[in-house]
Amino acid sequence: MKNKNYTYNTVFSLVFLLIYSCGIEKYIPEGEQLYTGAELELEIVSDLKGIKEVKTELFNLIEPNPNATFLGMKPALFFHYKAQREKPGFFYKFLNKSFGEEPVYISDVNTERVEELILNRLDNNGFFYSRSDSKTTIDGKFASVNYMASLPEPYVLENYNLESDSLPIYKEIEKMLTETALVKGDRFDLDLLKAERTRLNNGLKQRGYYNSQEDLLIFEADTNQYKNKKFDLFLRLKKDVPARASIPYTIDSITVYPNYSIEGDTLPLTKNNVTQVDSIDFVQNELYFKPELLESYLLFNEGDLYDASISKQTSNRLSALGSYKYVNIQYTELDTTATDGDGGSLAANIYLAPLTKRSIRAELQAVTKSNGFTGPGILLTHSNRNVFNGGETFSVSANFSYESQLSSGNNSSLSSIAGGINADLIIPRSIPFSPSRFKYAVPKTKVSLGLNFLQRSQLFRLSSANASFGYTWKENQYVYHQLDPISINYSRLTNVTDEFQTILDDNPFLSLSFEQQFIAGLLYSFTYDEVSNIGKEYPLYFTTNLDLAGNMLNLVSRSSNTIFGSEYAQYAKVDADLRFYMRWKKERTLVSRIYAGWGVAYGNSQTLPFVKQFYSGGPYSVRAFNIRSLGPGNFNAETENATTDYFDQSGNLKLEANVEYRFPLFSYLKGAFFVDAGNVWLTGDYSDIEDDQLTSNFSQTLFTDGKFEKDWLKEVAAGVGFGLRLDIQNFVIRLDLASPLRVPYLPENNRWNVPFFGNIDNNMTLNFAIGYPF
Repeated sequence: MKNKNYTYNTVFSLVFLLIYSCGIEKYIPEGEQLYTGAELELEIVSDLKGIKEVKTELFNLIEPNPNATFLGMKPALFFHYKAQREKPGFFYKFLNKSFGEEPVYISDVNTERVEELILNRLDNNGFFYSRSDSKTTIDGKFASVNYMASLPEPYVLENYNLESDSLPIYKEIEKMLTETALVKGDRFDLDLLKAERTRLNNGLKQRGYYNSQEDLLIFEADTNQYKNKKFDLFLRLKKDVPARASIPYTIDSITVYPNYSIEGDTLPLTKNNVTQVDSIDFVQNELYFKPELLESYLLFNEGDLYDASISKQTSNRLSALGSYKYVNIQYTELDTTATDGDGGSLAANIYLAPLTKRSIRAELQAVTKSNGFTGPGILLTHSNRNVFNGGETFSVSANFSYESQLSSGNNSSLSSIAGGINADLIIPRSIPFSPSRFKYAVPKTKVSLGLNFLQRSQLFRLSSANASFGYTWKENQYVYHQLDPISINYSRLTNVTDEFQTILDDNPFLSLSFEQQFIAGLLYSFTYDEVSNIGKEYPLYFTTNLDLAGNMLNLVSRSSNTIFGSEYAQYAKVDADLRFYMRWKKERTLVSRIYAGWGVAYGNSQTLPFVKQFYSGGPYSVRAFNIRSLGPGNFNAETENATTDYFDQSGNLKLEANVEYRFPLFSYLKGAFFVDAGNVWLTGDYSDIEDDQLTSNFSQTLFTDGKFEKDWLKEVAAGVGFGLRLDIQNFVIRLDLASPLRVPYLPENNRWNVPFFGNIDNNMTLNFAIGYPF
């Protein structure tokens, strides 16, 4: 108890010193006041619709921003001041470079400019003839500003009309006005008018108006018809619009160059190098891509009106083939003398520059795992793009690795040898469905075959074969689907040693999971990913997976739970992963994550197969604990005298949550602070397991302590830590040092721990991994 009190006092003292040292008043130069921020007061005549949004918009105009505050302190400014000393030392130079901020003084604030910005923005929102003012308050070494604005009654829309004309373009605009967002009673809003003009211009470009531009559309507001604050809005084309901008264009010809060289000249059209499919010319001296297949990726035809959105979708589809590094669709006006009312014509030329057809990649790997296994590995991959002249990619990869247990004691001699060969054929078409059904991106058909083995010294050998057939496709920019209607996995456990057989005898849950040798079923994955959109400040990521096995086999072999002499698994498994990102300037990101997974065995299965079970702990989970060392529930393998460190603790239910703050340090070196929490549990009724398999204290304790109960929160493990990441063009090497905050397998009244300072065993865990944890 004395040691714990000493630890708590030490932590408290450090926090107190930090708060005391972050006082920055003494560092503010003489004659300056630190700017602490501003307030905005609006004086309005009555309750107005959308006034909160207007106030937020106005408040965002106030500049500059004051120095950041954390718990009433300004640590970033404190680090800056400390680094300006004659001998700041490495520590403060490091903190200033990573977190420091230069001071913002009241002399840096231009109140007149802010007042002008407020008045201008109020005019844009329909509050004409507004007034603004400001008042500066000085309190010793600190100063703040209070901005005031008086808003009159705004101007609102009464009628929205299109000026009539005989040009065909006016008829198209009139059709689009039925879908306008501008309605009677709307306050004058310049941003809404700009959005309306953008919408109309995009609509025209989808209706053949190749030369349409936003600045050709003009809005005019008329207030002369009303005594109160209303206005009529008129839309027209500006005077002297070029004839080419007011006429629709038709695609007169389409020419595709499937084997175009960026450095070379365009091939001339001859009888020997042109193949025509549905009036589309494919020009290639030697067959690179079958024209009849490539034609199905084009979404426009000869005689169609020009459509900018269809052209972009076609470019995306061609890029997604995986065979081309360069896709360029160019249009040439064939009729440059068209007059008002007459249509023009375009020639579409599609230039496709192929990627290198064959490639070989070798990767040397050094693997260090949280369970102490370390060793080298090698991966060789050969890829052949466009192997059948239809955009198909065939790849074969072989891998081999050796790992050895570096821990001391009885397990120091454990080693692992793994290897395998896998082949994938990716076909950029949905067999047997037509590509034309998918507008955004054509699904890809993937066929995979693989053979793998794992040899654990002193334990067992596990051989496996797998095969799958399925589809992947993007529904839009953010939504991605993967469906494998056929997924087969066969595994065989051999060379079982007496030591491992003892483990299986003591643990029926683990033993049954290895008996599920044949897995055949359906896999489906749905992903919504906004993270790839760099411009999004608060992107969202969500993915869920559904895994069903054994249903079709059960129909085929109703009288037996085996097929080809092997027992097959029957289960349903689902998991979901939700992440929310908050991005700030200087590459700072706060990531929150919630994960949940549940699997249920049924039919002739009593447990999930070993490879389908959930586990907790390790570099991609609760990092304060070794991989597979948590759970189920408050079960503790060490107290049950497990005969080897191999024992993997797993379950069929997993709950996990993580929060991680990421920030830059130097160049490619990034830092992070994180908090992880989670565990795995057992659900369901295991009473069907034979009584003689439950005779050991080990197995009885496992099912008792590992069961998911209503007080499951008491069994959640938690840890905190910090990490370093070497991030070179999205290739990340990661080191995370973590320490337990709550240990679920300790006595209930002794599960909390002071991270890094507590006296429990294994109080720190170092994780080495490739890639971010989530």
